Amino acid sequence: MAFGTSGHRGSSFKLAFNEWHILAITQAICLYRKRQNISGPLYLGIDTHALSVPACATALESAGGKWRRGDARRRDEYTPTPVISHAILTYNRGSQKGLADGIVITPSHNPPHDGGFKYNPPSGGPADTVVTSWIEAKANALLEARLKGVKRISHAQALRAATTHRHDYSQPLCC
Repeated sequence: MAFGTSGHRGSSFKLAFNEWHILAITQAICLYRKRQNISGPLYLGIDTHALSVPACATALESAGGKWRRGDARRRDEYTPTPVISHAILTYNRGSQKGLADGIVITPSHNPPHDGGFKYNPPSGGPADTVVTSWIEAKANALLEARLKGVKRISHAQALRAATTHRHDYSQPLCC
């Protein structure tokens, strides 16, 4: 699996974007967050591509059982990448600890049959190549290990988890 600008994109028809990819990338992002001491909310958004909704469910199943601090925020609506960036920047304004970051499930401008998974660090913008290279290497190692070390809970458990919160991106985050 290869990463481009801020994340991974690929065709499900060519087995370049599938459930194992989502599980491995989500686990790698969780490991990256832990390594970087990113303990605030992880904002999650999806676009209108056909693969985004099932990829979101898989990401929640993987991420839902991992957060010891922070939370995953989502709402069942389509969310443009800039909205996730805005949520991250607004939450992090004036903070040095407990920072937020985000995932946007989108292949951006790729064809409809493609899927994509982008990571936005606490800066709110696209992840740079240092970050994506680290996540890519960890995700590929998890794939090579046939997902050994990837924890997963049911979708229902993920939605009920104390670490999963719905967030209305149309409302202001602060005063």
